[in-house]
This record gives sequence, structure tokens and C-alpha cells, in this order.
Amino acid sequence: MAELIDYKNVEVHQADQIVLHDVNLHVEHGEMIYLLGKVGSGKSSLMKTIYGALPIAAGRATVLGYDMTRIRRRKLPYLRRRLGIIFQDYKLLTDRSVEENLLFVLRATGWSDKRLMRSHVEEVLRQVGMETKAYKKPYELSGGEQQRVVIARALLNSPEMILADEPTGNLDAETGKEIMDLLYAISQAGITVLMSTHNPLWPKQYPGTKWLFENGVIKV
Repeated sequence: MAELIDYKNVEVHQADQIVLHDVNLHVEHGEMIYLLGKVGSGKSSLMKTIYGALPIAAGRATVLGYDMTRIRRRKLPYLRRRLGIIFQDYKLLTDRSVEENLLFVLRATGWSDKRLMRSHVEEVLRQVGMETKAYKKPYELSGGEQQRVVIARALLNSPEMILADEPTGNLDAETGKEIMDLLYAISQAGITVLMSTHNPLWPKQYPGTKWLFENGVIKV
């Protein structure tokens, strides 16, 4: 089975500054990978290169078979449909219900059968324990509940890999553990999870590969 990510001697820039250099990474299916390091060490920048929001400055890089040094803008939506992206600040549409948030994503990614769409939304909400909250608006939910909806959104198009940027950063310890239980179960089911975190306890409680970001390099 092909590697999900293959980076060789990659260099990453932000605003003409070198953020990361000599990046050599290989990611397989079903891995749980932790991105560890201080704020500004390049964790988010690396994630952005994976979904094409930040270009590769040098080196060779493939993600899900796409050459990220040559990928055309019109191809990015096809890449991103195979990824699930979880943001720390949720990025939910506050004027729409949970169900409407998820239906919006399905419509945007080419779904058209309304019955199938509603059935699929029910299924992913059930996966994350939010099936009874479909009618709620995001502001009516707790932080942990909103993050569960974000995970449901990430699962909508059966991704091969999930990128989670500090998914427990804004949550209390107990709620954070519930989210980690969910993400770890997803990785155990065969979907690779790349997760940036400042919490050193998660890799101990939920075993996985650790990437340490320090002084512009990634120690694997």
C-alpha cells in the first residue's frame, strides 16, 4: 500500500523565512502521529503544506499520490476531500444547526441525494456521540461538543488521513480525554491521525509516533 506522505529534504518557508528544513517524513495508513514543539516551531506550517495551503519551498513531497511541489490549484479540492481537517477554533457556521453545517460540506463536495446526505450526517454524528444534537446551533454546545461536531465534519468524506491542529487545546482535561479517546479510536480503525499538541501526556496515554519540532528541524 502506498505511503500517505513522503517528504524528502523538504524546506518550508513563511513570509520569506525558513521555518523548517531537511524534512524527511514517511507516513503509512493507520498511524497515530504527534507533532510536538513550542509555539512557532513549524507544526501548523507543516500541516498547511500537507493540504496545500502553504507551498513546498524545496525538496520532494507527495501527499496521497499528489506531487505537492507541482500541484495545481484546481486539484487541491480533490486532495482535500481525501483529508479530514480539525481546527482548534472549530470554524463552524454559527448561524446554522449542526446538521446544516454538515450538509453544507456534503453539498460543497458534490453530494446531491438529500436522503443519502441526511442519512450519512446521522451516521457520522452517531460515530462521535452527537446524534441527539443535530438541531442545535454551535453556540448552544459546549466546547467539547463543538469539537465532536468538527470531528464528524472531518469524517464526512471517509478521509484517508485526519490533520488535527491542537484539537484539545481549548478544552478542560476531562473533555480533552474524551476527544482523545475518539481520535485514537479513529486511528485504530485504520485512518491515520496527525495531531499537533502541547500536552505531553497524550503520547503516553495513547501510544503513537512522536515528531519533535525544534530549531527548524523535525526529529522523528
